[in-house]
Amino acid sequence: MQAMQVKSGFALERPAGLPADTAPQAAYRHILVPCDGSASSLLGLDEAVRLARQIGAKVRVVHVIDELLGATGFEPAAVYSRDVLVGLRNLGADLLEAARARAAAAGATVETRLIESGGHAIVDRIIEQARDWAADLIVIGSHGRRGAARLFMGSDAEHILRLSPVPVLIVRRPRPESFATLDANRMS
Repeated sequence: MQAMQVKSGFALERPAGLPADTAPQAAYRHILVPCDGSASSLLGLDEAVRLARQIGAKVRVVHVIDELLGATGFEPAAVYSRDVLVGLRNLGADLLEAARARAAAAGATVETRLIESGGHAIVDRIIEQARDWAADLIVIGSHGRRGAARLFMGSDAEHILRLSPVPVLIVRRPRPESFATLDANRMS
């Protein structure tokens, strides 16, 4: 096999003997992108779209509703199902439409899925979606929390990385130069 360099810096394999104008086969055909509407999840979406356009992969954006998020336990079931759950579904649908429009503006077509957690962890539903759709890659944005914030809040990206049956690309916002300088000074 012969390695072929692609714009983003990764290489695709081309079997030896194929003419140079033959398109290489992409290692990733289905890219799954969990999206919660945060700035970091949108960075993940942008990277997935960029990668998919370069290699001709399909992108599926998923949003998982945590039905228990808005429950206090004090509201009657009718109020919960009429107001809270409907509101979460509407918010999720709006978020996915915004993600679809963002991808379209970048010249890509994505499909979207709104999933209810059903009392399971959101991460478990994302992994389940990766298996069901036969995803080859999960691209997820990360807040890049460190220290106590990471310890107490956890990291969905880290949980997905640990549980995923496929490779995971974690995208995070570059740290400001001032933080990099502080870290370098601490190391010296």
